Amino acid sequence: MSMSFIIGIAGGSGSGKTTLANIIKNKYPDKTEIVNFDDYYKPNDELILDERKKINYDSPEAFDSDLFFNDLFKLKNFESVKCPEYDYSIHNRTGNYKTIKPKPIIIADGILLFYDKRLRESFDLKIYVDTPADIRLLRRIDRDINSRARTLKSVLTQYLETVKPMHEKYVEPCKKYADVIINDDGCSDIDLEPIFNKIDDFLKKF
Repeated sequence: MSMSFIIGIAGGSGSGKTTLANIIKNKYPDKTEIVNFDDYYKPNDELILDERKKINYDSPEAFDSDLFFNDLFKLKNFESVKCPEYDYSIHNRTGNYKTIKPKPIIIADGILLFYDKRLRESFDLKIYVDTPADIRLLRRIDRDINSRARTLKSVLTQYLETVKPMHEKYVEPCKKYADVIINDDGCSDIDLEPIFNKIDDFLKKF
């Protein structure tokens, strides 16, 4: 059995990582599965909700990188994994798990995928979505208010206190590790043919 082709999609919060992952999955629906690094936030069951709200979720320490690395290894070797389920409204894992079955193409997305050297080296193709800060912030406001039960004030406070400084400290510098950089200005069409060509070349040999 051939090993899966692992694609890592990194970039700032609201850059369009998940959108890109879904575009790829929709083009190869039967060959692709997505795993989200956000589901691997460390559990904080010992903290009450108000304490969990204050955690810096844009820092590398917030993620269970060991578990994510092990699950990527299993998926690459065509083994199913039990992925933890994360609920943004409670800032914690739910305690439930979802089964992710192996596919020829595995797509991982997350802001800090390229920060950890072990994770970085797990990817056969590293994509960084480079999007202007104002567009990322507007998308984050829309997403967090409508999908994650957040208030405008909480979104802006978190952005200024952790998202922006952590992006500048950890996320942006990792752009140098990308094989492909996607520039998303929010207006222009993005040429994804180079990515599709790499996937097509792999699938021909799979």
